[in-house]
Amino acid sequence: MKILVKSVLTLSIGSALALTSAQAATYKIIDKGAADKFKYTYSQQENNFGQMAISGTDAYNFPVQFKYFDENDYDNIVRYAQRSHDLVSGINDIEDEDALRAGTPTANDLFWAEYYLKEVQNNSLYHQKYGDIVAMINVGGESEEFTVFDVAFEDTETLTRSTVDYINGITDDGWVYGNGSAPFLPVPFTEADGSEVTVWLSEFTTRAFMSPDAGETIIPIFPPEATYGGESAILDISDNGIAVGYASTSIVEEVLEVIESEDGGCRDPDVLDDLPFEACVQLRANGMYNNEAFKWYLDAQGEISKESLGFLVTPHPDDPRQHISIAQAVNSNGVAVGYATGWQDETETDPSELERTSLYAVVFKDGEVKDFTEDHTEYFDSRAYDINDAGIAVGHATTLSNGSYRKKFYYVDTNEENPQMVLPKDFFTGSSSSARAINEHGIIVGQGEIETHNDSSSNPRRTHGFMYDINTDTFTNLNELLPCDSPYTVIEVRDINENNEISGSAVIRVERRDAKGDIMYDDNGNALMEDVIRAIKLQPVSGEVEDCAKVIEDVERKGASTGLFSLMLLSLFGFARRFTKS
Repeated sequence: MKILVKSVLTLSIGSALALTSAQAATYKIIDKGAADKFKYTYSQQENNFGQMAISGTDAYNFPVQFKYFDENDYDNIVRYAQRSHDLVSGINDIEDEDALRAGTPTANDLFWAEYYLKEVQNNSLYHQKYGDIVAMINVGGESEEFTVFDVAFEDTETLTRSTVDYINGITDDGWVYGNGSAPFLPVPFTEADGSEVTVWLSEFTTRAFMSPDAGETIIPIFPPEATYGGESAILDISDNGIAVGYASTSIVEEVLEVIESEDGGCRDPDVLDDLPFEACVQLRANGMYNNEAFKWYLDAQGEISKESLGFLVTPHPDDPRQHISIAQAVNSNGVAVGYATGWQDETETDPSELERTSLYAVVFKDGEVKDFTEDHTEYFDSRAYDINDAGIAVGHATTLSNGSYRKKFYYVDTNEENPQMVLPKDFFTGSSSSARAINEHGIIVGQGEIETHNDSSSNPRRTHGFMYDINTDTFTNLNELLPCDSPYTVIEVRDINENNEISGSAVIRVERRDAKGDIMYDDNGNALMEDVIRAIKLQPVSGEVEDCAKVIEDVERKGASTGLFSLMLLSLFGFARRFTKS
């Protein structure tokens, strides 16, 4: 049921907070965030007994390994701070360069060291990796982190924080599941000219896991194709123990050719003079595998049996590209939904080597993969994210709206011979929206845009969470169901359980903390404030809709309390899951 989407979460944080004109007291918010450990927390899913799966990022006191920095690294950190400190409110130029170079920076200078690591992530094998997305569960009001595949640095008890661990849900039996990456660890290497360098290597990009005991025991689920690590993920588990997700079944041909090539590829002796073979492969890890939707039948030991669910289309034998199918959710009847590579021409039966493709929402049922995006010229790039036991699936499809391509949420009855997507009205005609979950009562939740300006990467539209009732054709902004004085703005929703309790993420203004987790103060001794994202639960309460006066806090979109620079950091390293695209 549950995925994290960078475009909604990270781009909403810098916006001004607002209260709409018709708020209500029919829901209350329970904050689930671990505020003393992580700057940002995000709800995933809550079971029917109040246990919630939560993800966190931007841990305080990130374990920067200064012993692996050289003078050039320190020079770059100083240069970045000189050039950019004016862009971030409350952050100064380097305060104590000697202490920084000694590996004992102030909180202000630790911020710049972290920023430097984030800047060099995508173009270097020679720097410590910054993953720092953690899995947590909230039971009885406390959010506790658990370690999936991360390990401590050698001879320390300090986790590398280089992993990306997605907790995708928790069942009513307390089984936790998701997928996580292997840690990046330092490996010494001698180049052809005798230079001694350190490369940071990881064994795999992402692997499914399940835990029958709330994270105490981690059971990995290996893919059929595990050469160079492979990939797998559990994205949902039904109430009767059926798990779905994806696993690698083959390596993309054009990637394999580069890896095995002795002429410029990873087997080339000249390449291996200056780069370990594992590092060369790691550079090509993105898009390496053809990932297929899978169904697993699980017990407390991890796996009874597995079943591949197939692909939507059969490519030309000489098609060298990546093709995928992903099962996002499954109901108790074993019917799964997700999305898969399909032909843009839905009538194509004899595809060419490079037939034009997109991704389309599908249902996996009775041994078939069925596309219910009927007209690919009108709707494309679609997803299905959840399905209830009645067979109603939800998601979004991209279409042309008011002259721009926008996502629109839908629901569809998968029991029909030819399922037809129903696209209800959302916030307004040109709003992008996505449905993320549906419960057995026919209540759909998701999020959509509430602003009408021409958006861009530097000026995105704000989003609010919504609830839609299939039975009454009623669409509601969830912020209208909160008390008028609520300090929270619900920007994104991931799940709704059978008690109509909603899991989401909200912006709230809190005391600002520095890179070491200490509260920051201005020159007058007043605590600085900032907007953060918190994992929240919306719990139904007895009440009636209140009539609230419209109140809008006048905060410049570019500023908030931390500035665009901090937003850029979050957007670079926020929640972007492979194969679960917005």
